Amino acid sequence: MKMHVGVNVTDLEKSIQFYKKVLNAEPVKVKADYAKFLLDDPALNFTLNLKDAVSGNQVGHFGFQMENLEEVLQQKERLEKLGFFAREEMDVTCCYATQDKFWVTDPDGNEWEFFYTKGDAEIMKTESTCCSTEPV
Repeated sequence: MKMHVGVNVTDLEKSIQFYKKVLNAEPVKVKADYAKFLLDDPALNFTLNLKDAVSGNQVGHFGFQMENLEEVLQQKERLEKLGFFAREEMDVTCCYATQDKFWVTDPDGNEWEFFYTKGDAEIMKTESTCCSTEPV
């Protein structure tokens, strides 16, 4: 089973370039108004759908859960080397868990979280911007 996520974008080429780097993969299909990435790890069917306008982060945010802090830091270093600004949040309480994470934002304002959950917490969040429905 693969999860499917379709994201509306306003600049297909700019979004393809962003997601090629973030997903570390090439699209398997590109049309004038559409691009598709098929990933095995994580199992994901990810599509970009060209629209005239998008009001960023319509779904809150997207994310990749890592197995440990080392994986989070490896992804952060990889993306920073590719020129992305990674907003780091270490040892934060978010979504009733203690996490280490960073965020990158796509060309249309959708936020992507790379995180490792260290343990459960009794509160939703501290001063982190996690779980926010508003772009930062």
